[in-house]
Amino acid sequence: MHVFPAAPRLKRRHVLMLAGAATLAACAPHARGARNARPDMRDVDRRLRQAVTQGEAPGVVCAIGHNQQVVHRAVYGRRSVTPRPEAMTWDTAFDMASLTKPVITAPCVMQLWEQGLFGLDDPVSRYLPQFAAAGKSAITIRHLLTHYSGLPPDLDLAQPWQGREAAFHLAMGVAPSQPPGSGFIYSDINFITLGFLVEKLSGMTLDAYATRFILTPLGMRQSCFLPPEAWRPRIAPTQPDENGHMLRGQVHDPSARRMGGVAGHAGLFSNADDMCLYAQALLDRRAGRPSAYPLQPRTLMLMSTAQQPGGKSDLRGLGWDIATHYSSVRGDRFPVGSFGHTGFTGTSLWLDPDSDSYVLILTSRLHPAGHGNVVRLRHDVATAAALALIGPQG
Repeated sequence: MHVFPAAPRLKRRHVLMLAGAATLAACAPHARGARNARPDMRDVDRRLRQAVTQGEAPGVVCAIGHNQQVVHRAVYGRRSVTPRPEAMTWDTAFDMASLTKPVITAPCVMQLWEQGLFGLDDPVSRYLPQFAAAGKSAITIRHLLTHYSGLPPDLDLAQPWQGREAAFHLAMGVAPSQPPGSGFIYSDINFITLGFLVEKLSGMTLDAYATRFILTPLGMRQSCFLPPEAWRPRIAPTQPDENGHMLRGQVHDPSARRMGGVAGHAGLFSNADDMCLYAQALLDRRAGRPSAYPLQPRTLMLMSTAQQPGGKSDLRGLGWDIATHYSSVRGDRFPVGSFGHTGFTGTSLWLDPDSDSYVLILTSRLHPAGHGNVVRLRHDVATAAALALIGPQG
């Protein structure tokens, strides 16, 4: 673990930055009457500052939404430690890692489902015939979306394969480690396969489809796969690759990187403004309020409620986590039935429709050398935020 030598000075500066941002949120034009009063987020800020000073992550951006407002914005620490220190900023772009799964790939899949191009319980091999190999003919699209396919967690990285075709052949040829529907195994291969399914059914690359039908309708102009070089100065670096090159603007996930940066399980880059847009649009559409979210309310209900096989205790929506061993990000106060997801790089988003709230945490916890850990931070911030928003009985 590393502690920043200049942490006290950074802390004071970012407290001032936070105060200005929080005031901006309270005075935003869309604030409503009695709901203008900002909740007390001092415990949230205390925990975020602690995470930086204790080396859980070099820096953090946090946004908390409630009742259709961003009620709290926080920025602490550093975006980059090496080769030179850079202060974290609100507009920093992050490698979103596995948040790509529910934020991009799952809604792409569900748009095609809304068009009637497949059924959720159709076998994957009906649309990708090669997938039937190695005993996978009974695996359905729903199994992939809920991580109940029985497939192992990752593609084999022991061999130096490269390119999308190689990834396709590996995904199509992999053998399940248990029968489909029998248990929850979180697997990148599930969403790599779903990315290929989107491409097969749409006739577009995943990044082109996502840009046209997910990001553009939502106005998410600071989000994309394969970020352009002009974005590089404000992208949070992660850690050196196998050749010692610091990854900055290149996806951290090794399978996604070998696939050229576009994959169903990882590859999205985004920032706090865009992710707040996304979260609010999702909550609005799900609640039946006016929204640019490009799915129907009933589809979002499907995606964010338990869809795993009957009798299974690991609760998963279609892309979203609800109650599994990954759900500590929910904290102690948001109810089961809220939903969210995490990313390996240190990103997370948790949404609670009952209280009309969300908690977004963006870190690059792997920078500079892969040692950061934000599992406890996510839990603690969600707990403190829920206490501030909905009280101890929430």
